[in-house]
Amino acid sequence: MAKTSTEMIEEYDGFISFVASLCDLEDRYWDTPIAEGKWTVKDIVCHIMLWDKYFYEEAIEKIKLGEPLTLKHQDFNQFNAHAIQYAKSQTKQELYDQFVEYRKKIIQSISGLRDEEYLLNYVDGDGRKFSIYSYLRGFVPHDKHHKKQIQSFIKSLA
Repeated sequence: MAKTSTEMIEEYDGFISFVASLCDLEDRYWDTPIAEGKWTVKDIVCHIMLWDKYFYEEAIEKIKLGEPLTLKHQDFNQFNAHAIQYAKSQTKQELYDQFVEYRKKIIQSISGLRDEEYLLNYVDGDGRKFSIYSYLRGFVPHDKHHKKQIQSFIKSLA
């Protein structure tokens, strides 16, 4: 069943409390790969935060301000490699604060929009269609995927 925009925003917002709960983990667990050959919790949180920052600055904020979108297709591997490097320069608290900042900026910008506004297609910097609905439809499952990975890792610590 397709979720409403309100339900998707609630799920998107709910990830903030999940990341907050991760702050209770010892730093050494934030810096331990969640499985062999996988990222650390810190890398995952940074990866999500930087995607939020990118989509906020290049799309959501532009929509809010009535400006042209500057969002462009990214090389995922390069973007994610940058996230892992950036994570190394940040503390757990700094990453959490940045994650909350950008997640809340997105939520505040899109909360209260009418359904037709969620579905409205904008043109991104590559000339492709972008809608807030399709953005949420893609990133809510992305959050869930990483949440499951982290939850499995935490269970393995017990």
